[in-house]
Amino acid sequence: MTGATMPRHFDQELEGLKQSLLRMATMAEEAVRKSLASVTTRDSDLARDVITEDINLNNMELEIEERSFRLLALRQPVATDLRLITAAMRIATTLERIGDQGVNIAERALELNSRPPLDLPIDLNTMADLALGMVRTSIDAFVQQDPKLAVQVCQRDAEVDLLDDEYTQEILDTMISESRWVTRLHHFIIIVRNLERIADLATNIAEDIVFIVEGRVIKHRCDDWALAFPPA
Repeated sequence: MTGATMPRHFDQELEGLKQSLLRMATMAEEAVRKSLASVTTRDSDLARDVITEDINLNNMELEIEERSFRLLALRQPVATDLRLITAAMRIATTLERIGDQGVNIAERALELNSRPPLDLPIDLNTMADLALGMVRTSIDAFVQQDPKLAVQVCQRDAEVDLLDDEYTQEILDTMISESRWVTRLHHFIIIVRNLERIADLATNIAEDIVFIVEGRVIKHRCDDWALAFPPA
């Protein structure tokens, strides 16, 4: 391979790594949406699909990890490229954990669907839309190498935390008034916590983006960094 073609080939390998992360993000989002649909539509087949298909996310994580190690060993990248590859491995692991949250929700769905339905004053789809929107934005920030988008994800985590508190309190109040539903209500608390965890994981990805682009760690310092990226 000539000196001229090596940089071009390396760029192609980096682009392939980004595309693999995009596919993995889509798979993780689909797992969460299908598991939640299993809860809201009481379709247990969807939940079983999520549990069965989780191995695909696990395999994708391993593929990205192997690709990243190969790039590190053979290309010996530096600076931004080095940070991008190491962060890609972390992001793949985070996406796999998001998929695991989908599996957790699917398992709760199977339990809930085997019992009579409950009518609760919470909207799981709203919370899921917020959390998964954060995941999508964080991946967009990775592809575009845009720290401003990444910081927006960190800021939106507070919205999901508020819904977590609100929905958990609603469920606890219902537990007090309807003690015979306690077991089923506990499953809903777990689902809400799974969604809140997805938002936290999206925030972790966003923090990695700022590390890639700026070379700085913003963990627990989102508000400080938001000042550096004011809204347009």
